[in-house]
Amino acid sequence: MSRSSFERLVPLLSACAALAACGADQVASPGAGGNITINNPPAVPPPPPPPPSGPALVTPATGCPTINDPAGLADRGTITGPTGTYRVCELPARVTRSSTLSRIPGLLYSLGGRVDVGLDRGAAPTADAPVVLTIQPGVVVFASTGVSWLAVNRGNRISAVGTATDPIVFTSRDNVLGLANDDSQGQWGGVVLLGRAPITDCTVAPAATPGTVACERQTEGAVDPAYYGGATPADNSGTMRYVQIRYSGYVLSGDSELQSLTLGGVGSGTTISHIHSHNSSDDAFENFGGRVNMRNLVLTGADDDNIDVDTGYQGTIQYVIGVQKTSGAADSMIELDSANALESQTPRTHLKLANFTFVHRNPASGNNAAMLFRGASDASLVNGVVTTSMACLRLNGTNILTANPAIEKLGPPLFRSVAMQCATNAFVGSGSVTAQQVSDVFNAGTNNTSTFTASLTNTFVNGANETARTASDPQAIDPAFTTTTYIGAVRDAADTWYQGWTCNSATANFGSTGTACTSLPTI
Repeated sequence: MSRSSFERLVPLLSACAALAACGADQVASPGAGGNITINNPPAVPPPPPPPPSGPALVTPATGCPTINDPAGLADRGTITGPTGTYRVCELPARVTRSSTLSRIPGLLYSLGGRVDVGLDRGAAPTADAPVVLTIQPGVVVFASTGVSWLAVNRGNRISAVGTATDPIVFTSRDNVLGLANDDSQGQWGGVVLLGRAPITDCTVAPAATPGTVACERQTEGAVDPAYYGGATPADNSGTMRYVQIRYSGYVLSGDSELQSLTLGGVGSGTTISHIHSHNSSDDAFENFGGRVNMRNLVLTGADDDNIDVDTGYQGTIQYVIGVQKTSGAADSMIELDSANALESQTPRTHLKLANFTFVHRNPASGNNAAMLFRGASDASLVNGVVTTSMACLRLNGTNILTANPAIEKLGPPLFRSVAMQCATNAFVGSGSVTAQQVSDVFNAGTNNTSTFTASLTNTFVNGANETARTASDPQAIDPAFTTTTYIGAVRDAADTWYQGWTCNSATANFGSTGTACTSLPTI
């Protein structure tokens, strides 16, 4: 065989060998198309993703810390709610040495009843060092009974200083257990600061001269002595900053209730700012005399009034968001002083309020107006926004309209740059004051309107109509104010002073950085 014939034969033999290696059922017969089918095993599906996990539940601290007070903290075991289980460390009935409540994961501090900070050191200043209760950022203090409350006595101080991201929370046992809802209120007493600043309407010694060390009052609602008053305008009861007070206002005696925050004779040396009062069954706060200046207040769901000042209060209040519930006994945004036989006493109550936004929602308010002024008091309101479905302003008693230097009465209330969205009848008079007189007082000011159309966004943030209003300088009323160029409490969407340290509810939402008022911040 020639070499060329052999080379042609090799490929043919190789092809035959390849065909011989295949089974008969795997080779298509001639003319069948020559398709080859390969059956792979089915693919195994990937495992389903794990279900999303919620936030980890809190586990209790192993025990209670040591504080400086010799009585120490009582270990009351644990309490369990929707956010987890916590160690409960109860404060002594009276803190007699300066002590600190530290933030400890899985630990709550409790008030077993009335808790006093120090002894009452009397109306006159003393050389004794104050007892100071210091509360660290993020601490939660709850009332383990319905009649629990915290009283900081005269000559002593509180230092409850939270932060914008870690507020201090005072709340109720039901809140810890997850039983509080958007209508809950009156589940404990509240926080009470007692100072030595001047007051009127003396009750301990009714014949005493108002504004002196002999003029003292007993805290409204307290059974045992809780006195306040003196002659030290700059008295210092401590600092409260970035604090929430929830579900307070329990009736302690008779028909008297505590507020979220009760300030009795508190002096201008005290710092009160960034306070959120939520669902008080009485007022959000009440100032009985004193000189304390208050800033950055958020008031939601009060079942009586939001701001109540009387018995000679003469401080300043600036930046206030007030949002009322739509039902219940929720009353006015402001109740100024009380009408009684002591109206001629001095120091004269003078409410000085700047940059406020009031959303008054309850058409059944008992005071028949969003704001009630009476008691021969003075008032100066600057840069405000008020919305309501009823009358905006009620003045009671002709003595609120007149000036009387003999009793330090300046004259009728003063309004500057206040824009109000009211019912058809914006003004109400009572006690021999006519609606026309009330209208005349309001319109005697500058840049005011009672026919405003609000454009608030997110319930309380200034919109286009608010921005268009002309503001007034609050320092023309009192140099303690900060000059502002806008009306209302929140200038615009970029103004976020209320975020992070507040809690959210059906009444008002303050943004995703806050927790729900019905839940505890996780610690």
